[in-house]
Amino acid sequence: MALMDVGLDDKYRLDTKRIFLSGTQALVRLPMLQRERDRAHGLNTAGFISGYRGSPLGMYDHALWRAKSFLKEHDIAFVPGLNEDLAATAVWGSQQVGMFPGAKVDGVFGIWYGKGPGVDRSLDALKHANSAGTSPNGGVIALAGDDHGCQSSTLAHQSEQVFASALMPVVNPATLQDYLDLGILGFALSRYSGCWVGFKAISETVESSASIVSDPDRIKIIMPDDFEMPPGGLSIRWPDPPLEAERRLHGPKMEAVAAFARANRFDRIVLDSKPARLGIMATGKAYLDLRQALADLGITDAEAQDLGLRIYKVALTWPLEANGARASRKACRTCWSSRRSAASSRTSWFASSTTWTHRSVPLWLASATKAAHRCCRARAN
Repeated sequence: MALMDVGLDDKYRLDTKRIFLSGTQALVRLPMLQRERDRAHGLNTAGFISGYRGSPLGMYDHALWRAKSFLKEHDIAFVPGLNEDLAATAVWGSQQVGMFPGAKVDGVFGIWYGKGPGVDRSLDALKHANSAGTSPNGGVIALAGDDHGCQSSTLAHQSEQVFASALMPVVNPATLQDYLDLGILGFALSRYSGCWVGFKAISETVESSASIVSDPDRIKIIMPDDFEMPPGGLSIRWPDPPLEAERRLHGPKMEAVAAFARANRFDRIVLDSKPARLGIMATGKAYLDLRQALADLGITDAEAQDLGLRIYKVALTWPLEANGARASRKACRTCWSSRRSAASSRTSWFASSTTWTHRSVPLWLASATKAAHRCCRARAN
């Protein structure tokens, strides 16, 4: 049997479909994947990346420098920022390509990156940039390196609330495959809605490695058919009076985010039962913790379905897509949600009727056991 021809550069060669790489390397590969998708759709785009290092994204700039030749082949420029807010302002400027004569490309997609405290200090720039909007052939993803466990920070931190305060949609990937899939969806969402899209990158995921599929055609973007784009669209423009930009952001932009999330199913039921009696909603690393808890309890997918368990995996954590969330609760007697926060690096569990917060592995597994027992009692009744 002939051996596969593999090399260290496979993670950046777009003719390679299955690759082994780290989370940091997946974030380097993402803009190349977006450039290849644009090229296949007849768009002559370029990319711009700027930010400021800080764990868990402390090695992102190093990985970008090492991939300089691959980035150049795809017209992607990497310019590290003097600090996070100046980098955000530079990425904001990349969305203005096409607003003035002399543009050499159809649009520029941008990536901003920073550690959680860098998100805090850059909020003014992020608010202004998100209010201004994005290019219809550009789009921006804002990578937030969150350190829930305070492993290499002076404070434990998370960025969802900061992004939400700027009215930036937030995606929370669970795996490295999600890094590429939600990254592509994030760029498309940004172009459609005119919003910057926050992207959560916690240390447990970005510092891991996995074999994933990197195919430019893997994600099929669906344009919503239940949302009418307002006259003039939602993209960046000039002139743009501040109050008009505010009206657009709080109104049609948020409606566009919801419509795009519905059409492309960011959130979905990954395990279902008929009938379903206990529903659990989980996002990001907490989703993997949930599946590990069930495995540790010896509950297979088939047994979970027999118990009446439904698992709803949330990728777009803010704003939560309402239709899918309501559908996931249909026929369930109880719905729990699980999440990870900077208040605790452990997973917290919340029941719809009674709030239970478990911050240690034994208690966390105990809550999963109680959930299974509740399923059994419900089935018996």
